[in-house]
Amino acid sequence: MPFVDIRLAGPVTRDQKSALVADITRSLAERLGKPAAAVQVTITEYALENYGAGGELLVDRLSAAAIGEDANAADTSR
Repeated sequence: MPFVDIRLAGPVTRDQKSALVADITRSLAERLGKPAAAVQVTITEYALENYGAGGELLVDRLSAAAIGEDANAADTSR
C-alpha cells in the first residue's frame, strides 16, 4: 500500500488539494499497478509563521516581497 505525505506551507484551496490527491493517486496506481483505493495520501499544512527556510520565517520573506512589490507599483517612473 503506497503512502504519500505532503507538507505544504501557505494557502492552498480545497479544490487544489483535491486535484493533487487525485493526480498523485492516479499516478501511483498507474506506475505501481496498485488499486487506487490502496493509495493513502495525507496533507499537512503549515502556517507561514510556523515554517522557516534560509534563516527566516516564510511569513517574513513573503511580507518583504509584498512590500517590494508595493514600492515598485507606487513608483511609476520605472
